[in-house]
Amino acid sequence: MPYICGVTNLAFQLRYFLEIAYKGTNYHGWQLQPNVVTVQELVNEAISTIVRLPINVVGAGRTDSGVHAAQIFAHFDVDEALDLTQFSYKVNALLPADIVVSNCVKTVIDAHARFTALSRSYEYHVYLGRNPFAIETAWQLNNKKLNVSKMNEAAQFLLTYTNFKCFSRSNTNVHTYNCDVSKAVWKQDGKSLVFHITANRFLRNMVRAIVGTLVDVGDGKTSLEEFKQIIESKNRCNAGTSAPAQGLFLTEVTYPKTIFIHE
Repeated sequence: MPYICGVTNLAFQLRYFLEIAYKGTNYHGWQLQPNVVTVQELVNEAISTIVRLPINVVGAGRTDSGVHAAQIFAHFDVDEALDLTQFSYKVNALLPADIVVSNCVKTVIDAHARFTALSRSYEYHVYLGRNPFAIETAWQLNNKKLNVSKMNEAAQFLLTYTNFKCFSRSNTNVHTYNCDVSKAVWKQDGKSLVFHITANRFLRNMVRAIVGTLVDVGDGKTSLEEFKQIIESKNRCNAGTSAPAQGLFLTEVTYPKTIFIHE
């Protein structure tokens, strides 16, 4: 039996973390879903083929359809030690070119790709114009001028609040809407504009909703005071439209160093 839904089968004694990157354009997100192709499904199939056991990897989070990951981790359990010298190479040989496993490392048995994570970082890419090479990786805002300074002023408010229900997908079952945001900043290089945000956890659709609302600030549709009022309202209807999926990248997930076993 595979490792499923965070419950450890006592027959398995060894846990491994995979470091994965993928371009999400061709996939309906990370998580397994019926009748569509997902990243988790293809990783499961590749590892199951190699270890000759049914494997269900558990990811650090779930990205939506079209969202990318420069770094995401997933864990799985097996009952025999893996030869890691060629493991990533063998997995990649079975995966499409837009999904890459860059590393596999043994961890302590109670390490969890989702729940042990200390922080997650995202980038959202905006292009102020039209760029044929960024169609699948950025939100292109043609003929739009944004006040990036105002957007950064508004972004700093995110560090002073913890309840972000206003940026959460409606009808989401969560125990809390609290997140500790430690970084939120826009950086511009010519026509390229990138939003960097780090927190201990994120709600579903949170980053895209934040970006859409901050763009409204930069476009003059929403004032700084109104941005604060949106957060305090805890009402998704008051926030801006979510930015499109293709501009969003999960860029880093951090863990305590003590969970990794280097042999």
